[in-house]
Amino acid sequence: MTTAPRPTLTETAGAGRGGDPRPAARAAAGRGARPPRRRGYEAVSGYLFVAPAVVLFAVMGLYTVGYGFLLSFARWNGFAPRWDWVGLQNYKDLLWQNPAYAPRLHHAALHTLYVMIAVPLLTVAVSFPLAILLNSAKRMQGVLRSVYFVPYVTSGIAVFFAWQYILQPDGAVNTLLSSVGMGSLAQPQGWLGNPHTALPTMIVVTVWGAVPVAMLMYLTGLQTIDRSVMEAAQLDGAGWWRTNMSVVWPLVRPITSIVVLLNLRDSLQGFQTFLVMTNGGPGDHTNVLGLEAYRLAFLKDLAPTLGLASALGWLLFAAAVVLALINLRVMRSRT
Repeated sequence: MTTAPRPTLTETAGAGRGGDPRPAARAAAGRGARPPRRRGYEAVSGYLFVAPAVVLFAVMGLYTVGYGFLLSFARWNGFAPRWDWVGLQNYKDLLWQNPAYAPRLHHAALHTLYVMIAVPLLTVAVSFPLAILLNSAKRMQGVLRSVYFVPYVTSGIAVFFAWQYILQPDGAVNTLLSSVGMGSLAQPQGWLGNPHTALPTMIVVTVWGAVPVAMLMYLTGLQTIDRSVMEAAQLDGAGWWRTNMSVVWPLVRPITSIVVLLNLRDSLQGFQTFLVMTNGGPGDHTNVLGLEAYRLAFLKDLAPTLGLASALGWLLFAAAVVLALINLRVMRSRT
């Protein structure tokens, strides 16, 4: 009996190069492939890891949103066994029909509009120059960045109470004005107690808290600008102001849009600062839409106003969506 000769190493290599590659591919696939049971085990493990987040989102997100949307068409105090379905009546009462709620909502909307206009503009006007100065600093840039970012990482409640103390009749602001010979500008009833200065003061406090994040975003954008662009502008004779306004500002325009949109959202829906520092006073001169929704939901004892609060929340959501679409349209038109 004769035995077929085994292929040599050269013949094997030749078969791999010019012959049929399928046996080698099947062997490699066999070595690298995982058995079906192992693949199924990995898939089940992945689903188990994701399941808690999905359940939490479904309960706290989808269910809550749907429940709140249905509640906006009902009248309920939170304790009655059943709702009273009223359809669009809650929206009508808030917007024009009910004399107890519509006038307050109109005043709150006007104050919110002032905040939505002033806060984004002042935030951009303060944070952009600060970012330019910080970007040009040669020493202690990290320390300065941390100092400017302190207002954002500090506990909000503590900061708000500190501002209340500073703005009191015998607080630091009035004391400083008196010490520099500007006592006529001091407010004897405090900056938050005067109806004419309460809302502007709250706007300043809000801007103070919004500047750190905006400045950091601008600083990140400035550090991505090619140095050759700046050098070319300087070689063309552009000074500091011309370079920053004609070269740097257009390059960071997308960041400006993001800063404006974030501050518009916070101005429209935020109310924590106003709740802690003024609670809408004096005389509702600092009442805003977010604070009014909070009052309707939690500060009306057993009155059936949860539906009104939910309807106001959905009105705010619709306004936020409209602002986002407008901002997106403006950004697309400029690109």
